Formats: sequence, C-alpha cells, structure tokens
Amino acid sequence: MDTSGIHTWLVLWKAYDACHVKAERSIESLGICYSDFAVLECLFHRGPQTINAIGARVSLTSGSITTAVDRLERRGFVERHNSDEDRRAKVVSLTKEGKKVIQVAFEKHQVDMERMAESLSISERQTLLKLLKKLGKAAAASD
Repeated sequence: MDTSGIHTWLVLWKAYDACHVKAERSIESLGICYSDFAVLECLFHRGPQTINAIGARVSLTSGSITTAVDRLERRGFVERHNSDEDRRAKVVSLTKEGKKVIQVAFEKHQVDMERMAESLSISERQTLLKLLKKLGKAAAASD
C-alpha cells in the first residue's frame, strides 16, 4: 500500500469530494443551496451573529455572505438588525419561519449524513476523527 504524503492527500481529496457531493445533494433536495444552508445552520446552532462572523464560520467571502443573507432575507428566513456593541455592524438572526425551515432541513441532513457514514463502525469513526484532527493541526502548524 502506498503510504506517501501525495497518495494520502489524493485519497483524502477523493473521499472529501464524494462526501461533499452527498452533502450537497442532501441539502439541495431541501430546496436551498449549500451556502444558504450553512448560514441557516450557523444561526440555528450559534444564535444571532454579525455578517462577518457568519462568513468566517462558514468560509464565505464578504460578497458571498452578503448575497446569501440578502437571499435568505428575501425569503423571510433571516432578519438584520443593528448591533448593540458596534453601530457599524449588522447582526443576523433567524425568523420564526427560518427556524422552522432549518430545523426540518437539519434533521433530514443529519439522517442523510448518518447514512453516508454508516459503513464505518463507531470505533472506526473515532479513529478517523482523531487522525483527521491530527493531520489538520499538523498542516495548519506547518504554514
């Protein structure tokens, strides 16, 4: 078995691509795009956030996060209001409709992702998570 760094990267890349396709299909079946789901999920689990904080958490550029929030606001899923701490910042929060939508969407997505990972035992998942975190930390530290 090839255990070189380049082969490790290629296997990781192919696995990520396959899992990402599954995740996108799961989300798109709900009638929302991947970036909108990421924003809604962030607000659902972390509460109201500034636009910049959401963008950083879900890896969207300034322009992309603004576009996503605009789209979600038009659909009535989020609302913006002024920040109490910083008059220049806008805080985004879920509306009642947005909470309903993301709760249903997240539950379905969670089932789909569990189905995707069911080929691994709990022990294998624990090992995989431990190794991926170790690899990620090492990669980040080598910059």
